[in-house]
Amino acid sequence: MNAAFSTIRRSAFVIALLSVSAFAAAAQTPPVAVSPQYDTTHVYVAPDKVDAFVASFAATFDGHSTKQSVATVTPTPSSTSTQLLFTPAGTLSIFGFRTPVPYPFGLERTGYLVKDMDQAVEAARANGAEVIVASFPDPIGRDAVIRWPGGVTMQLYWHTAIPSYEPLKTVPENRVYVSPDAANAFVKGFIGFSHGHVVSDVAKAPGSEIGRPDATYRRIRIESDFGKMVVLVTDGHLPYPYGYEMTGYQVDDVAKTLKRASAAGASVLAGPYSADRRDAAIVQFPGGYIAEVHALTTTP
Repeated sequence: MNAAFSTIRRSAFVIALLSVSAFAAAAQTPPVAVSPQYDTTHVYVAPDKVDAFVASFAATFDGHSTKQSVATVTPTPSSTSTQLLFTPAGTLSIFGFRTPVPYPFGLERTGYLVKDMDQAVEAARANGAEVIVASFPDPIGRDAVIRWPGGVTMQLYWHTAIPSYEPLKTVPENRVYVSPDAANAFVKGFIGFSHGHVVSDVAKAPGSEIGRPDATYRRIRIESDFGKMVVLVTDGHLPYPYGYEMTGYQVDDVAKTLKRASAAGASVLAGPYSADRRDAAIVQFPGGYIAEVHALTTTP
C-alpha cells in the first residue's frame, strides 16, 4: 500500500513538474481578476425565445433573473434585451438582439469582471492575446473583447459602480476546445493573464468525455481567481454536440438535474455518462443554449 501510494505521489509530482516547465514563462503582469461569481457565460438567444430560456434555466438550477432592459452594449449601433441570470451554479449574461449582431459579438464565450480595464487589456496583450475589440463604454462601465491562441474569445468588463453578487455554491467550468497546435500557447498565456495554475494535465483522458469512447484526448484543468477552466485538446473529430457546450455546471445529482431540465423544456443531447470521478451529461435549453452538467462522485 505504501509503495503504491509513493508511486502515485511521484507520478503526480512529475505531472506538476512538467506542467510548470511547459507554462512557466508567462509574462509578469498584475492580477486583474475579481471572483468567479462575476464571470458570466454570454448567451445569445432570439428575442422571442429569451423568456422561455430564462424560465427553463432558472427552473433547472434554482436561479433568478434581473429585470430585462433594452440597451446598446456594442461600440457601434445595435439594440438588445439584456439581463443577468443568477444561479448557485453560475451566472449568465443573456442577450436577445433586436438588430443584427455587430461583428465579432456573439463569438465571445464569457465575460470576466476585471479590477482595472486598462491594466487588464495590457496584461492580456503581454500574455499573447489579441485585443479584437478595443475598450469602449457601455451603459454601466467599459468592455473589451480579446482572443487567445486557438481562437478562444472572451469579453472583459468593468463596472463604474462596484457590483456585489452572492458567492456561488459551486464554481462552473469554462469548457475550452483547442487544437494540439495551440494548446500550450493558450494555457501559458491564460495562466499568465489570470495568475492561475494547472490543477491537472492528463495526456490520455478517456474519450468518453467527448463522445469518443474508443479514443483518448488531452485534458488540462486550470483554476484561478476567474474560476475554473477545462481545456479539451482534441483533433477536432467531435460528434455532436461536443464542442458546442461553453460551460460545465456542477450539481449535486445529475439524474435529478436532468429530470428538472426535461420538465422545464430542455433536452438531453448526450449522456449521462461517468468518467474522471464524475457523472455528466450535455443539455440543450429552449433557444439553443447548450451546457454540460456534472456531479462529483467517488467512482474512478
